[in-house]
Order: sequence, then C-alpha cells, then structure tokens
Amino acid sequence: MKLHFMGIGGVGMAALAVLAKARGDDVSGCDVGCGARTAWLGSEGIKVFTGHDSAHLKGVDEVIVTPAVNVENPELKYAKNLGIRVRYRGELLAELASARDTIAVCGSHGKTTTSTFIAKLLTALGEDTAWAIGGETGVMPVARAGNGPLVVEADESDGTLALYHAKTLVVNKCEYDHPDYFKSEADYFACFEKAKANADDVIDAQELDLSGWNLPVAGAHNKRNARAAIEVALRRGYDRAAIEAVLPGVLAELPDRRFELLAPGVYTDYAHHPTEMKNAIQMAREVCRGKLRVLFQPHRYSRTKALINDFPSAFADADETIICPTYAAFESPVEGGDEADLYAACRAAGINVYLSRSCEEAWTHAKLSSAKDDVVLLLGAGDIIALSPMVREGRVAQERRIYLGMGTNTWRSDLQCNEVYVKTEGPAGRPGAELGIPWMAGIPGTVGGWVKMNAGAFGHSISELILKVKVDGEWRDAAECGFGYRKSTIDGEIQDVILKPYARDLTAAQEFMARRAKFPPGTRGSVFKNPEGDFAGRLLEAAGAKELRVGGAYVWENHANVIVEGEGSRACDFLALARLMRQRVKLRLGVDLQPEVCGI
Repeated sequence: MKLHFMGIGGVGMAALAVLAKARGDDVSGCDVGCGARTAWLGSEGIKVFTGHDSAHLKGVDEVIVTPAVNVENPELKYAKNLGIRVRYRGELLAELASARDTIAVCGSHGKTTTSTFIAKLLTALGEDTAWAIGGETGVMPVARAGNGPLVVEADESDGTLALYHAKTLVVNKCEYDHPDYFKSEADYFACFEKAKANADDVIDAQELDLSGWNLPVAGAHNKRNARAAIEVALRRGYDRAAIEAVLPGVLAELPDRRFELLAPGVYTDYAHHPTEMKNAIQMAREVCRGKLRVLFQPHRYSRTKALINDFPSAFADADETIICPTYAAFESPVEGGDEADLYAACRAAGINVYLSRSCEEAWTHAKLSSAKDDVVLLLGAGDIIALSPMVREGRVAQERRIYLGMGTNTWRSDLQCNEVYVKTEGPAGRPGAELGIPWMAGIPGTVGGWVKMNAGAFGHSISELILKVKVDGEWRDAAECGFGYRKSTIDGEIQDVILKPYARDLTAAQEFMARRAKFPPGTRGSVFKNPEGDFAGRLLEAAGAKELRVGGAYVWENHANVIVEGEGSRACDFLALARLMRQRVKLRLGVDLQPEVCGI
C-alpha cells in the first residue's frame, strides 16, 4: 500500500512512517520545512518532499494526517476530492500496534520517558526491539524497525487509544486532559478503560512497589517510570539479576526536553500539564541554590481554560514565574484560556508572576536577572524550545532604544527586556500644552510624544498642523512621517517640530477642557484607538469589559476604555488586562481593537 504522510517531520509522524515502511508499505511524506529529522527519514529510505503539493499524491492509497493539518490545506482537500482515504496518525499506529507483540504505554504523564526506558531495557537484555516514541534520547531516534517486541507511546489525545489491542498495556498516572477532544472527565477516562479491556495484560504503574529496587534516576515520577519498565521485563521472563546488570545504563539519560540541561543553570522540560510542571519544578528546586525562575508557555487555549484553577499551585515552589504567549497548536483563541487569564489566576493565588510579550523577552529577563546559583527552567511543549540556541550561546534580545515624552501613554514592562528608555530633551521635550492648541487642552505628554503618536482629540490630530519634524538631526516633511490615526512611522528621536500657523484661543481651550472626561489618577488615557465609525469605549462596554480586573488594575467604571492602576498594581497587570479587554471585543463582537498605549 502506498501511504503519504502530511507533516512527516513531526516526531509522532516520523516514527509512524518508519514502522509503516517496515511493514512493507511504500511510504512518502511532506512537510513545510525540512531539518534533521526529515534528513534521517531520508536515510531510512523514505522520500520526503518540502512543502505541500497535489503532485505528491500520484498513486497514493492513503493520506495520513494529524489534527494539526488544517482542513483547508490544498493538498488535503485535493486528496479528498480524488477520493483518497484520509486517516489520522493514531488510527494507523493502533492498527500496526495491534498486529504484533506490542507494549503500549499510555497515561496522562510520563509516556515518552517510560516508553524510552522500556525500549532501552529490552534492547539491553538482548531483544531486537522496535519502537515508536514521541521523543528522542541522545543518539536514540524516535523509531526503530526491529523484529522483536514493539514499544509504542499510545496517545489518548484524539481518542485512538481506545483502538489499541496491545499484548501489554502500561498505564501511567491519568488526569483529565485534552479538553479540545474530550468534553468531560468521564469521556476521558472511558478511553483508558476501553484500552485496558482490549489488552492481554495491564500494568498499572501507580500500583507498583518501588521498594527494593535501586533506581538511579532523578525525580520520584521518573523512578516510577523506571519501575514500570522493570515490570515489563519481569513479565517477559527476565530475572532480577539480568535487569539490575543493565539498569544503570538504561536510566543514565532522560529523553530530550525532560529536565534537559541547556546551559549552566538553565534547564528545559516538556511539561505542560500542572502535575508534570510541579514535578519538573521540584527537580529544579533540588538543584537550585539561589532563585528559581520558571518560564512557562501555556499549550493550547482549551487546556489552559479547563485547568486554570490547577496551574497556580504548580508554580508554588518557584521564586518567580514568567508566563509566555500561548502555543496555540491548531486551536483558535477561546475566552478564559488566554495567557492573560492564566496570569490573572496566578496573581489572584499569590504567585510571584509576570507576563511577557514573547518567549525571547522572558528569557532576556531571566538571563539579565540571574545571579550565581540561580536556576532558570523553561517549561512547555510548544515553540519555547526555539530559545535553545539563544540559551546555549548566552544571547539575549538585541538592545532597543525607546524615546519617551512624558511617558504617560507608554507602557513599560516589569521585566528586564534590554529596552533603554530615552527622555527627549530640547524643543520636543517640553510639555505639549505649551503649544496652546485649543482642542488639545488637557492632553498630557510632550511635543515629541504628541508627534510620534499623532495625538489628538475631538476629531482632530496634531498632524493637521505639522509642516516639518526633526528626527535624529534631519528635518522631514510631514508627508514623509507616515501619519495615521494615533500613529506615525517615525523611528528615531523626535527633536523638534515646525507647525503651521494656528490660533491660540484661550476661550476655545477652556471650552474643550470642560467637555473632556476627567480621568482618575493612575491611568494612561485611552487604552485602544477608536475603530473607524465607532468608539472603543462603546465596544468594550458592550463586550462586558467593565467587569474585568487583574491584580491591582481594573477597568474604570466611568469609561470602559480606561484602565486604572490601583494599589499594588504591576505593569504586567495592565498588560494582561488590556489583552483580556481586546480579546473580549474580538471574540464577542468580531472587532480587533488596536492599542493606543505604546508597548502593549
């Protein structure tokens, strides 16, 4: 049979492709980008194409995909139009596993580590072991096509675990997860019960006795994973002496991204469920002699929402936690599942937490803040791993210079972001009020700040009056400054401005002042720009934004487009609250508000 794998460079797809080829199938695949794993597949005799193209489907009997492949993918749509059978990865893996002597490892946690230990142990005991595992370990690839027992990591995330008929089923700790597929805990656990009923033999790792065994591996959870591997070997007839002779070598190395040392004092772990995170943080605490900083990237909006009350306690042993932007996988944002929601939950629980605008920013803060004996732990199953080159090379984000007026509408992070704020001096640094523009009466900020953001009020913008702007020593005509609604394209220090003649009308200024809303102390003015033909405040109020509060920051009861930074407020509270406000309007009303406050 000719099989074509879309997204073959993924760890699970690559492993499955090797097994399918070993079964005798004609296997090809494609992926958006090619790298070391696709090169390895090539060395295994599997043809890999770069990109997606209908030409890849010539003569194909089945197309294998994962849920990550968009249903609108042109190659996938073409396959369906041709009537080519399309199956998910988990369906084919269950089919292959059910047809031979298979040890399938399932559970919410530890599948990769346990599978790796089993495969290594059986191989060390002399078996011609085959495996398909969702992770690499040093020189051990994700799959091997041996003729002996097959060790597979049986994933429950898409429900295909229920299709397995394994000779041996190892069940690790099970906790509700994957709410994108399983709509209730009952549905989730029913999937495991079906797999147990189908298996010839079941090993419940939680019930195994660890006493009496020397398990040279860090972490109580990893000792239980190791004990499960031992139990598999015992039930296959191997004696204790033979197992003990090879066990130290088997347990000498954890799979990649399982408490992996990236650089001195910096570790990474794939953990993304609260229980896994708690275990990884405990391991980091055991090696930390100073402060422990945890950088966590939430994985999927649905998981964050479903487990929002379980996450904060996972960070209890960290001195500082930085929440990074969510790795969405194939999901769209859902209300209640954003990184800002997680930040808010942690703040409410008393966790020392910060919110970053990028993984790179979080790492830069951790690197610049760390002292001798401090430890940094990178947690998450998403693209936070892309920080690895920066970490190994000791790099941080490039220094960025930000020019400020009075800074009233500029947001500055609590984190050390390698951003240098420069207050403009000279003519552009004086208060904008000195210009005496009537309709700008009462607007805070400096001349340079007004120009940079094209400040305005009552239907006017300062760009209406600008002739020339001096930027980094050079004069530019107004037409070269890219003025738009509350924005410009000026990148550099604004030093001076030449305005057109205008009337300085004190009476008109006082009239405008009387009409202007009186903002309370601790605000930065309007948070979002008015969309064309509407008002940000009206949209925010209609979306229910006035009920929102994060830490010490809250939406002003008199105007839904104003954030008040109250007692104990952090800059990250403002950032998180602004994200939640914007998301409310986007998800409930379909309008994407654009920030007026710089930096958020």
